Amino acid sequence: MRILVTGGAGFIGSALVRHLIAESAHNVLVYDKLTYAGTLTSLAAVASHERFRFVHADICDRSAVASAFADFNPDIIVHLAAETHVDRSIDGPQAFLDTNLMGTAVLLQEALRHWRQLPKTARSAFRFHHVSTDEVFGALGAEGLFDETTSYDPRSPYSASKAGSDHLVRAWWHTYGLPITVTNCSNNFGPYHFPEKLIPLMIVKALAGETLPVYGRGENVRDWLYVDDHVRAIRQVFEKAEPGQTFTVGGNAQRRNLQVVETVCAILDRLHPRQPSGRYADLIDFVQDRPGHDFRYAIDSSKITHDLGWRPLETFESGLEKTVRWYLDHPDWWQPLIQQPAAIKRQGLGTV
Repeated sequence: MRILVTGGAGFIGSALVRHLIAESAHNVLVYDKLTYAGTLTSLAAVASHERFRFVHADICDRSAVASAFADFNPDIIVHLAAETHVDRSIDGPQAFLDTNLMGTAVLLQEALRHWRQLPKTARSAFRFHHVSTDEVFGALGAEGLFDETTSYDPRSPYSASKAGSDHLVRAWWHTYGLPITVTNCSNNFGPYHFPEKLIPLMIVKALAGETLPVYGRGENVRDWLYVDDHVRAIRQVFEKAEPGQTFTVGGNAQRRNLQVVETVCAILDRLHPRQPSGRYADLIDFVQDRPGHDFRYAIDSSKITHDLGWRPLETFESGLEKTVRWYLDHPDWWQPLIQQPAAIKRQGLGTV
């Protein structure tokens, strides 16, 4: 198939593209604006492959989207292009509304135009797969899990913009018949993750001997999903699922934020001992919490397991070991990124 991946130079998008080139016969077009979190170095391993193409453009640019559809003639759209960092959304919500809402609307309308002119067989096989987040569901208490029937209750500008994009995608299915699928995933981690998110930020700060900022008391809980497991789930859905279906995808790995940081520190202690002495956990510093910080997220993945046979292959511990080793082995990838202005600076204190 011919698969157009928006945001394919980002963290999850590049993992999906590398997987598709290595593990399938699909042709892939990456469509990416190359914002601060999207980098071509994440695609270097596949950039010269005959089944890979790249377009540098914004999903808000209707003419560029239409040209990409006309030139590539995709069978599948995997929509990953988004602004994703909660802290940045607190300080600058407009970019999230522009990309996550208006960009999705542009993409949906051009996908609809494209789909309507396809031959009957191709129309039947076409899918618009939208990748979203568990954050659209709001916060859980001490018990319970999110699933495909959970009501939406977004709490941050980021999650509100993603909730809106989810609703747009389903509206194009119900109103126009555009064959869509949706996944809502838990927190991803793994290689090529821009070092503003918790796990890569802790790794690069620890290696630099800097303090490791933990929000509040580190009691907030997240369900962690290794990125390669996630991209296998995405592929299972766009290849096998019926249109109109939603799947929640998680790693069955709930951890308190403090536990996550302490585990990163323990792995670094073993693989790259701190110099001249000491433990990396000694660098942990509790800082002012994020405004409106959701207490707990956790996902029930039983539907995608039952319907499509997907399950995570990595545990939290095995995936985190691979992640830490990758960052130790690839400073050439992440060191230039942290030189960007405000790349790893504390954000999200509500100063908008």
